[in-house]
Amino acid sequence: MQIIFKGEITIAELRQLLFQTLNEIESDLAVRYSLGATLYVNPTNGFGDAIVPHNKYGLSVNKLYSSGPYRSAADEFKL
Repeated sequence: MQIIFKGEITIAELRQLLFQTLNEIESDLAVRYSLGATLYVNPTNGFGDAIVPHNKYGLSVNKLYSSGPYRSAADEFKL
């Protein structure tokens, strides 16, 4: 399933759009699980010009990996 958000938006707006869209998918389409997801973000400078983000060492960053949400100790030990 592909989700497309058009136009230049702030990261806060993107976060809200993503949250609302996932809620719609869950409630309206009855989708409860996913085998992961890939989110492509096109960073801009606020004027529509593309930028390249850099980490604290000055290296350009074009890919991030996440192993999922934080699991609490209660979840880990099934408490």
